[in-house]
Amino acid sequence: MASTAAPPARRVKKRVRNETAVAYLFLSPYLLVTVVFTVGIVAFALYISFTSYNLFESPTWVGLDNYRKALADTGPSGFLRSLVNVFWYVITVVPFQTAIALMLAIVLNTPVRAQQFFRTVFYGPSVTSSVVIASIFLWLYLKTGVINYVFDQTFSLFGAQWTAIEWLNDPRGLFQIIANAFGGDIPSDQWLFRGPSVTWLALMALNIFTTAPTFMIMYLAALQDVPPTLYEAASIDGASKRQQFRSITLPMLRPVTLLIVVLGTIGSFQVFDQVKILTSGGPLNTTLTPVYLVYSEALGEVGGGSVIRMGLASAMAFVLAVIIFIFAFIQRRYIESGTEQY
Repeated sequence: MASTAAPPARRVKKRVRNETAVAYLFLSPYLLVTVVFTVGIVAFALYISFTSYNLFESPTWVGLDNYRKALADTGPSGFLRSLVNVFWYVITVVPFQTAIALMLAIVLNTPVRAQQFFRTVFYGPSVTSSVVIASIFLWLYLKTGVINYVFDQTFSLFGAQWTAIEWLNDPRGLFQIIANAFGGDIPSDQWLFRGPSVTWLALMALNIFTTAPTFMIMYLAALQDVPPTLYEAASIDGASKRQQFRSITLPMLRPVTLLIVVLGTIGSFQVFDQVKILTSGGPLNTTLTPVYLVYSEALGEVGGGSVIRMGLASAMAFVLAVIIFIFAFIQRRYIESGTEQY
């Protein structure tokens, strides 16, 4: 009599199909949200970038016109100016915040009394609201604020006089200040060569203060994963602390350094809240950033006008996304090389 039972292979395939169907059933809420609010929104924004759209009328197809407008505007208030500003921001903030984060992590990884207290204190700025931090720095950066007061008292100790700086309203560029010190000058119409403004440098300091502690925690976790036996063997071989840091610590931290540099670069390109709260892109657009410009164009706030240009804003956003991708790819290519062994 022939057996009516299904072959084992068929039963296994049926069970796998059932388990897969159940898994997708549980994942369906997340997948639905992702498709609608991530993939769908990005696809819609990409379509909008090729149109003229003001939210109140139907989109009108304009092709690549928005991209041409974004990339062809070389004026002091255009998209290219914002890219130059954020370029100075990236090459200044990312190295400094990475180095400071590593320094803090090494200090806090050393056995000291009240170690947990200091870890909490150093991490505090990262968990504080950016609005609160920006408001505190607004008070510090006033012409009659604490920073100018400290400089004034320090200079007076040496018989010198400190001229108070309006940190959040000083459009002078760094290279322009250096040129002035040697009797030269860089005209205002040559903004590309004036370097980051005093106000922009002040915002960079604010960002470094708030982001370095976050990366400090990542470095601290990575340091605790370094095998102590490596340092013991190096000490037996006569390696100094500096040699151990250069030959053991830095190579072992290379994977997390890649992550920190990439995350720092992405965050720096997307800087927005400090600019919105403290300067609104001023003075003289020296703190104008791509994300703030996208926000302003999308809401019709550029120049105090009321023209909403969602298409242009979307085009700027996609150009910025491509630039961030290129920078992240280059960083991964050159920093990640050789990290596989770690």
